[in-house]
Formats: sequence, C-alpha cells, structure tokens
Amino acid sequence: MPVPGERADTGRTLLRDQAYARLRDAILDGTLEPGEQLKDAELAEWLGLSRTPIREAVARLEEYGLVETKPNSYTRVAPLSARDARDTFPVVATLEALAASLGVPRLTRDDLETMRAVNRDFADALRAADVDAALAADDRFHGVLVQAAANREIARSLERLMPKIRRLERARFGSLAGRRSVEQHERIIALSAAGEAERAAEAIRENWLTLGVLIDQSFREET
Repeated sequence: MPVPGERADTGRTLLRDQAYARLRDAILDGTLEPGEQLKDAELAEWLGLSRTPIREAVARLEEYGLVETKPNSYTRVAPLSARDARDTFPVVATLEALAASLGVPRLTRDDLETMRAVNRDFADALRAADVDAALAADDRFHGVLVQAAANREIARSLERLMPKIRRLERARFGSLAGRRSVEQHERIIALSAAGEAERAAEAIRENWLTLGVLIDQSFREET
C-alpha cells in the first residue's frame, strides 16, 4: 500500500493527547473532584485548547473509567467507588505478576539497585505522608519490572488501568498508613535478586491484592 498523499493530522493528535494528560492529572490530583461537571467550553478556556481535542480527551477518559456521561444530562468526573477497587486491583495484580515472571530473568544489577533505591524513597515518602512522592516512587519501583518484561501489551493495559488505581490510592491514602508495601517490596527485591521469577511474581500479586483489600475496606468503614 502506498503512503497516503495527504499530510497526517499530527497537530490535532498531539493536542488531543495533551488535553487527555492534563485532564487525567487534574482528576488524579483532585483539582477536578469526583462528581464535578465537565463542560467543553469551560475546559477549553481553562486549557487554552479548542473543543475538538477536549471532546476526544473526555471520550478517552470515559473509556478508562475516570469520567462518566449520561446522554442529554451530564458529563462528570466519575465518583470514587469500591467497585472500582474490587474490579481493578485483581487485574492489575495479574498483569504486574506476569511482568515479574517475564522480567525477573532479564533484570540487571543496575535494575536491582534502582529498585532498592526507589523503595528507600518510597519508605521516606510514606513516613512523611507525602502522597505525590509515595505514588511516584511506587510507580518507579513496579516500572522496573514492567520495563524488563519488554511486553508492550502489559504496558498498554497498565497505562489504561493505573490512573484509576492511583486515584483510589490518593483519595484513600490516610487509610493505608498501616500498609506493608515497603516490606513486601523488600521481599520482591530479594526474590528477584535470587532469580526466583515465579515466587517474585506471586509476591507482586500479593502486594497489589493487599492494597486493594485495604481500599475496599476503607469504603466499607464509611457505611
């Protein structure tokens, strides 16, 4: 098939992606609160973009579960829900475990040292109750294994799911004070360093499922 003669609309694509990233981040950090109405004109003025990339970005956010719409009624930031925790954490746990089983045999010494350093950063952030730093460090920790796995489908699936996970974590951070993630990370590092890919994968799975249970429980305590 010959290359099409017309020029690809890369500018529009970049604007759509830019709008998606900025709206996603605003939802994750609470700038746009759960249940908040989203109007194209207001978002376009705020972001300095036209309505077309805004609409495309909102459609993608809806697909990823961060926005919900009711025809002829509203478009709004999706409320936080225990159902999201119950549905999403087992899937993420399975994907991250698969990444570990594929990635552990490919880890380098530098990778392992990165995991150790990042886990120290994670522990420091938890002690300081620094939500942003804790979530960023946790992303970097798990990202080492995802990158080592070198599986694009795992990475793509996690890109779609992780914003929902991080939104729940941020909102429920105070309920996670007793989490054992630092110790669980240390065990994952030890198993990875020993080359025990399947045991590391199971430890990763337990890490994510434990967090999901804590978040689910935090919703139940409100009722």
